[in-house]
Amino acid sequence: MSDRFRKLLNEELGRKSAEEYRTAKKFPVTVVLDNVRSLNNIGSVFRTADGFLVEEVILCGITATPPHRDIRKTALGATESVPWQYFEHTRDAILDLREKDHIIISVEQAEGSISLDRFRPEKDRHYALVFGHEIKGVSQEIVNMSDLCIEIPQFGTKHSFNISVSAGIVLWHFFTMMK
Repeated sequence: MSDRFRKLLNEELGRKSAEEYRTAKKFPVTVVLDNVRSLNNIGSVFRTADGFLVEEVILCGITATPPHRDIRKTALGATESVPWQYFEHTRDAILDLREKDHIIISVEQAEGSISLDRFRPEKDRHYALVFGHEIKGVSQEIVNMSDLCIEIPQFGTKHSFNISVSAGIVLWHFFTMMK
């Protein structure tokens, strides 16, 4: 065993305060949750959004909103740093984002979807990534409103990843391609 690695203490990580996060230059991506039912997934998406300095998280439909104990449990304070808003209808959020010149991308298994590993986001554009309900996915109405669909390649027996895992994979891809 090697002892050449020492775990860093939290105070050594150089993390931003919530105020520093609010004033920091954001990564040009907005995450849209289309009727996500799991409070733990919502919290995990907030935490991942914080990690990548996303512009905001938009919660739609049945997606619960902070403050909530189960969201807070997995978000670990990210609901205090990441800007968020709520829309009763996802289509209204999409129309608002389109007016702000976002490219709307549903993360969904769909005819004509682009494999994530083949998609190259443009550095000077703003994107809205839509993640859907844990069982039903992104609603067909929102898929129809999207500029494109991207799909995460999968090779096992299951046909989907957990939404919080999908958000992490897709945000990491966008982050590495756009930095």
